[in-house]
Amino acid sequence: MLNIKQLSVTYADGTKALQDINLQLPAGMVGLLGPNGAGKSTLMRSLATLQQPDSGQISFDGLDVIAKPDSLRQQLGYLPQYFGVYPHMSCIALLRHMAVLKGIHNKTEQQQQIDRLLELTNLSSVAKKPVASFSGGMRQRFGIAQALLGDPKLLIMDEPTAGLDPAERERLHALLVSISQQKLILLSTHIVEDIENLCPYVALINQGRIVESGAVQSLIAPLQGRVWQTASAPDNTGKILSASYRYGLPVYRQLSERQPCADAVAVNATLQDRYFFELNQTARNTAGQNGKAVADAAA
Repeated sequence: MLNIKQLSVTYADGTKALQDINLQLPAGMVGLLGPNGAGKSTLMRSLATLQQPDSGQISFDGLDVIAKPDSLRQQLGYLPQYFGVYPHMSCIALLRHMAVLKGIHNKTEQQQQIDRLLELTNLSSVAKKPVASFSGGMRQRFGIAQALLGDPKLLIMDEPTAGLDPAERERLHALLVSISQQKLILLSTHIVEDIENLCPYVALINQGRIVESGAVQSLIAPLQGRVWQTASAPDNTGKILSASYRYGLPVYRQLSERQPCADAVAVNATLQDRYFFELNQTARNTAGQNGKAVADAAA
């Protein structure tokens, strides 16, 4: 269990990156879903002991993470959104180096782990090539392999599917599902499909705050019976949850207590509907606050 209480982070320029974050995250796959700039990466860095919070508490299985960061690092795997590599070292040499840093000194155990991870991440055929020469997707797979070294109990992955093609994404999904029973895997992304396919438990984050958290079905429940699909653009665009094209025709999903137009069909709510609903709510609240501030300044 990962417990986060009243966690706040403010940057040197005064930006409030995280504000009073409270979460209790169970073992298994947990999704952290939010738009770019929502605070996902800052929260991930704080949990990975790379960002010192201004205030608050973090504990993992009873361990005080802020007081004893080194103890957490022994059982942590971390994939940041962006990471650098030594430009001339091969994939396998870098993994050996990182294995030593993680305390895996036995050569036989080290090689067994590396061979298994190269196979899992489909990098065996390029193990002797420099990571700096890898494509974006290959570099991402290397990042996943290094995060899994040492069989960590807590795995923190920031935008892990960035740069992966559809086949690679599915391979990663299968890998995460196969190992999630023995770990707490925190997966941060702005891609709703990744969360919906993998995570029974989700936290929605926006503007540095947790908007809502819980089981996927509990997050969707408040919208059930209120989501409609139509080919006609609603008069009130504020009610639109999403818009797309399907077979060359426009498809709108909108929120309404009753049938909004003659061609509207009731559909099951999805996590994406809830996500867009929360983004729209935050945008309206922000616009209202900004409008009030302008009015107050002009008064």
